[in-house]
Amino acid sequence: MANYLISGLRVASDLALPGAIHAAGSADGSAGRADLVIAAGPVPDSLADAEQSGPNWQLQGERFLLRVPGVVRMLLDGGRHIAWQCESGTAPEDAAIFVAASGIGLSLHQRGCAVLHAGAVAVDGRAVLFCGQSGAGKSTMAAALAERGHRLLADDQCVLSDLQSPAVLVHPDGRAMKLWQQAIDRLDLAPRSGAAVRSQIRKFYVEPQAAAAAPLPLGAIYVLQEARTPELARGGSGISVERLNLADAALEVGRNAYRPAMVRRLGQAGLYLQAAAGAARAGGVYRLIRPLNYDAIDAVVAALRAHWRDDCGWSSAA
Repeated sequence: MANYLISGLRVASDLALPGAIHAAGSADGSAGRADLVIAAGPVPDSLADAEQSGPNWQLQGERFLLRVPGVVRMLLDGGRHIAWQCESGTAPEDAAIFVAASGIGLSLHQRGCAVLHAGAVAVDGRAVLFCGQSGAGKSTMAAALAERGHRLLADDQCVLSDLQSPAVLVHPDGRAMKLWQQAIDRLDLAPRSGAAVRSQIRKFYVEPQAAAAAPLPLGAIYVLQEARTPELARGGSGISVERLNLADAALEVGRNAYRPAMVRRLGQAGLYLQAAAGAARAGGVYRLIRPLNYDAIDAVVAALRAHWRDDCGWSSAA
């Protein structure tokens, strides 16, 4: 068993979790006091008397069966245990990314956590999150800021707690960044680039220069959107930051939950309303519109730092 710290949880796993940061374990290598145990074992094809189901999943009480067809089956039990079994001769290392992402993400849901699909960095002692649809540039934005002195909190999954307190907390994810080769090349990250996320794709784990080790209060959430071509054609920068009203903020936060369909199925939509309200109490929820190209990154970072200084009253230092 290897021991990791992920999103505030102590995780013991017999499957090597790619990109995760190791934590000190018990002397005998056992699960010890782990919050979540991941172990190989027989996983059924279906759950008898499932209460809810979808194309590749079934739910029965605290047991959640998830299948990645032709790769791996997982049985999640109450957010405390994940049993995994490879399918079709898949190598464990190719199944690991799904266990580490979907398996742990859904286990966090089972534990009643609010989980956003977002990258996050530290700004003036606060957590700043970047959300958006797949391909919106969440990881690239977080990586660019991490290279400019802002400690990385999360690359893909952000766990929020203390949702009704004056300061919502964002927990460090404890995993390396996952970046496409093009982003690695354009951000000059090759010296810290590591193993491939999966053997079939050109996406790699990259160690950040510095990472946060403790939770930080939520500062702001930015929803990423690509600038439209007409504005760029008129010579504009295409960069703008727009604060969302509470209704739109709640909609965007819910939309950017990790596996939003599962949030609805598990009856946890209220957590994301609380998260949006917490963000509004802090720095706000914004739409960040910018060109989706690497040449604009310096200008986007400059615009964000000006926004933090002039509109939020923060220092733009890490």
